[in-house]
Amino acid sequence: MTASEEYMMSLVGHKFPGGKRTIAHWENFLLTDCTTSPQLKNGLAHPIALFHIPIQGAQTSITELFELGKVKDVGSVGLDGYDWEYFQPLREEVEYRCDGEIIEVERRLTKSGKIYDRFVFSIELYDEENQPVAKATSFWRLRRGRVES
Repeated sequence: MTASEEYMMSLVGHKFPGGKRTIAHWENFLLTDCTTSPQLKNGLAHPIALFHIPIQGAQTSITELFELGKVKDVGSVGLDGYDWEYFQPLREEVEYRCDGEIIEVERRLTKSGKIYDRFVFSIELYDEENQPVAKATSFWRLRRGRVES
């Protein structure tokens, strides 16, 4: 069963619980190592951390995002892109407050007649002085199947 368009549109403005997250040194070391990049100096965190740190910090998960989007089939989610904005350096061992929400949902139709929902969520990270550090926006494609005539 495909999620109704009305249900999907109602998700716009859904706020995640929010919370705090720290990037531990060991975690940053492993993230950097898996990209085969040299380790960054002075406690700088590798940008790849913005794939998961904001989601975890906002007290949600990929599983919960799938549930919200009514994703049930394996392979039914595609990444249409992401936008990472940095307002100051992202660092290890700093506690970041993470707040976010679903900012856009749009039902679309492919040329082959399949429907999908463009599902966009954004999470902002703030430092201990409540200053913005980064904003991670993810653009997902939730595949739904063919339009019934």
